[in-house]
Amino acid sequence: MTLYLAVIIILSYLALIKCIFFRHRRTLVKSLKRALNAPSSRETNGENIRALVVTAHPDDECMFFAPTIIRLIELNATVNLLCLSEGNYYNQGAQRKKELLNSCAVLGIPASRIIIINHKKLPDDPKAEWSVSLVSSEILKHIRAHSINMVLTFDGSGVSGHANHIAIYNAVRHLASTGEVPNDCTLLSLVTVGLLRKYISFLDVPLSWFLPSCVCCIIGSKPYKQAKAAMLCHRTQLLWFRYLYITFSRYMFINTFQTIAQGPKNLKIY
Repeated sequence: MTLYLAVIIILSYLALIKCIFFRHRRTLVKSLKRALNAPSSRETNGENIRALVVTAHPDDECMFFAPTIIRLIELNATVNLLCLSEGNYYNQGAQRKKELLNSCAVLGIPASRIIIINHKKLPDDPKAEWSVSLVSSEILKHIRAHSINMVLTFDGSGVSGHANHIAIYNAVRHLASTGEVPNDCTLLSLVTVGLLRKYISFLDVPLSWFLPSCVCCIIGSKPYKQAKAAMLCHRTQLLWFRYLYITFSRYMFINTFQTIAQGPKNLKIY
């Protein structure tokens, strides 16, 4: 009887996941409209979205943001990537830059929409303290240059706790607080989850679906293979634990975002 009950619970849980996958696309469009403050009556597949994904290193785009990038491109959104370093911690910057371009090609981002920053004050180094003003100025420059209306980046925990990830969040939060971001631009941060949830793969789908979030992006088995192929482009990073990450991380299947609240416009800080 106990075994029978366990089987029923497992099958019901898997059926719930399947139901969520089925409903996700329509719900995603509605949540993106809300995030952009777009009128609910406006018909859109996402073509009005001009997104900027801001990362710290080559491979962040597929390790952490692949579900979002894949879903936005499916919805005909324009997706740009701003990577704030070449990932030169082990003097592999040139190779990692090529890997990033290949990874983005797999995800659907053309080279013309990829910006890779190589600045001596923005080294790939978990011990380095990136300048908030420098990072925020780079982000703002590209928001204005590409008329971006949605910025997606890390939250205050940086998913992995990496100092460079957290520095980007601090810079975006700084922009939000000073009111320098254009009125039509929404700022979203990728939610960091606990260790258990982080490594239960697609089994985290119901939790991510029902817990409060601004935007929830979920992919199934076929897009997951696309995300995996993108990650495999980063050959310099494919140590044994990366394969475990690819297999078990919920970030290969699920992204949830919260809005970064913006302050008064044109606020001057003295």
